[in-house]
Amino acid sequence: MVEPSDKRRRAAHLGPERRRPMLLDAALKVFSDKGFAGTTMQSVAEAAGVTKPVVYDSFANRDELLLALLAREEQHLVISIVAALPADPTVGTPEEHVLDGLTAFLTTAAENPQSWRIVFGAQYGAAPVVADRVRAARAFLVEGLRLTLLKSLPGVTDPDANLAVLAELLASMTEASARMLVVDGTDRTPAELAKVVSQVVGGGFGNV
Repeated sequence: MVEPSDKRRRAAHLGPERRRPMLLDAALKVFSDKGFAGTTMQSVAEAAGVTKPVVYDSFANRDELLLALLAREEQHLVISIVAALPADPTVGTPEEHVLDGLTAFLTTAAENPQSWRIVFGAQYGAAPVVADRVRAARAFLVEGLRLTLLKSLPGVTDPDANLAVLAELLASMTEASARMLVVDGTDRTPAELAKVVSQVVGGGFGNV
């Protein structure tokens, strides 16, 4: 077992760039346990087993630390979103696209709950610069849905106006499903939640 004092001595010999991943790992755990308000430079230092000046050597302030953490954790979700989008939205039905894509996305969220919490939860009570970054990540999700999953919906009147609304609705259902998995602890599986959403899309969106 590594004593905290040993961890501190090791950290003192690491440069800021080598310390950053370790500090980000600690910050992710703290944020997951305590939320934005509880994620302080001191709490991150304690979780990492270092002193607070060591954290300040790598990050100028809490906002810079959280932005770096957001950038790292976004990659997990961005990769899962891109991988889930159909290569050719004209092949298959919109319901099939949503079922396959949402199952993949929710599975990733369930396997990386801390990533989901920081990317979609940091906007609540966070500084404006952090909240803006979170909203940008969500906008990426909505745009991806608008451009791919929903463009092939049959019977949508005035697509230029309505697809943006439908993408928002689908993104909200996606967020709600992910929240049920990683926050509420639902006993539903990602595939079961995705099936419900896909049935709503297949049964109702095409009539808008």
